[in-house]
Amino acid sequence: MKEVLAFIRVNKVEETKKALELNGFFSYSWRKCLGRGKELLSSAGQSLFLAAEGVDLNPQGIPSEHCRLIAKRFFSVIVPDDEVSRVVKIIIEANRTGNPGDGKIFVRRMDEMYSIHNGKAEP
Repeated sequence: MKEVLAFIRVNKVEETKKALELNGFFSYSWRKCLGRGKELLSSAGQSLFLAAEGVDLNPQGIPSEHCRLIAKRFFSVIVPDDEVSRVVKIIIEANRTGNPGDGKIFVRRMDEMYSIHNGKAEP
């Protein structure tokens, strides 16, 4: 089993959920998160992203072009090894705008998994 981790734009959550579900991937988690990539945002870009959340994300007074965190959404999808490339493709297609800030996808191996209700290991 593998976990596909995706950091995506806030406005792409519904499109991502719909794309996953239409392709048979109903089990996923997502949550709000803050982060940033390696590129600096212009003041206009920062204002656009920050307005979506309405939060002051720079309370320490550090120059904003260096530390502004952007509202993102974090998806986690656990799938069999042979489905990883399919899920990655679905997420990319649902989120690609062709602009910086579209997000990142990471894949990691899941060595063990247990069902809480019966305590048994799952394949």
